[in-house]
Amino acid sequence: MDVGIYLDGRNPPQWARPWPEHYARTLEIVEEAERLGAASVWCSEHHFFEDGYLPQPLTLAAAIAARTSSIRIGTAVLLAALRPAVHVAEEAAMVDILSDGRLDLGVGLGYRVPEYEGFGRTFDGRFAQTEAVLREVLRLWADGEVTPPPVQQPVPVWGGFFGPRGARLAGELGAGLLAFDPALMAPYRAGLAAGGHDPASARCAAVVNLVVADDPEAAWPRIRPHLQYQWDSYNRYSVEGTGAPAPPPIDPDRWVTPRPDGTPARFAVCTPEDAAAHIRARTDGLPVVQVYLWASIAGMPDDLVERHVTLVSTELRARLA
Repeated sequence: MDVGIYLDGRNPPQWARPWPEHYARTLEIVEEAERLGAASVWCSEHHFFEDGYLPQPLTLAAAIAARTSSIRIGTAVLLAALRPAVHVAEEAAMVDILSDGRLDLGVGLGYRVPEYEGFGRTFDGRFAQTEAVLREVLRLWADGEVTPPPVQQPVPVWGGFFGPRGARLAGELGAGLLAFDPALMAPYRAGLAAGGHDPASARCAAVVNLVVADDPEAAWPRIRPHLQYQWDSYNRYSVEGTGAPAPPPIDPDRWVTPRPDGTPARFAVCTPEDAAAHIRARTDGLPVVQVYLWASIAGMPDDLVERHVTLVSTELRARLA
C-alpha cells in the first residue's frame, strides 16, 4: 500500500505562529515529504474553528500543486454540500490542471451544525445534498460542460462515508471508500455491482492515528498535550448547535493503551516497524491501496513533526510498499 500525509491546517492558540509562517511551513513539509518519497498529501476541511482548522482545501491543494511535481493531492474530505456543484467541478478541475493530473477528490458529509448553517444549508439534509452535488459534478465533467476540463478522465473520486448508505453510494459511483471498516465492505461492493462496476475494483484509503518516532517513550509526553487538545476541541465542536452537552475531556493515556478485545489502540506513538504492524492490524482483510497519517497533531513541536514525516515517507513507506 502507498503512504501519505494528512494536513488539517490547525494552528492552536497556545502554540500559534503567524498565519503566513504557518502555511509557508506547511508547504515546506509537503515539499520535503514528496522529496523523500511520500505518495500523497490529503487536505481536510472544517469551518469556524478557533485554530483555523483548514476551511478551503482546494485552495491549499492548488498551492501544493504549484510547489510539487509528483505527489498526489487529495481532499479528505471536501464538504461538497456547502458549495454549488459547478463551483466544485470548476475548482477541482483547476487543481487537476495545475497539478498535471494529480488530484483525488474525496467528499464527505461533515458533522457540524454551524458549518451547514454558515453556508445556508440544512444539516439534516446533508446526505441528499452531498449526493446531488457529487452526481452533478460527475455529469458536468462527463458532458464536457466544465472548461477548461480536468486532465484526468475521469478524476479519481472517493467517498468519505462511515455508514452503509454512503458506502453503497460510493460503490454505485465507482468511487473509492475513505474508511477502514469491515462492516462497510458488503454495502460498498453491492453498490459497485449495482452501478455496473466490478466488485473486485473495491479500494479503500483512510487516515491512521499514529505518530512515528525513533524513541516513542521520549516522544509521547511531548505529543500528549497536542493529542488532548486536538480531540477535546474536535469533540466540543461536534455538539455545537445541537443542544447536547460537551463530552468530557479525553484521557490520552487510555487512547494509547491497546483495547481489551485485542484491537489496536485508538492512537499510537511507535517506531516504523511497530507502525507497520499497527497499520496491518488496522487494515487486515480490506482492499487498502493507501494510508495517510497526520503530518502534525495540533501544533506538535517542529522537531517531532520533521522526524515523523521523514520516517513516514521513508522507513514506513518501505515497510508497507
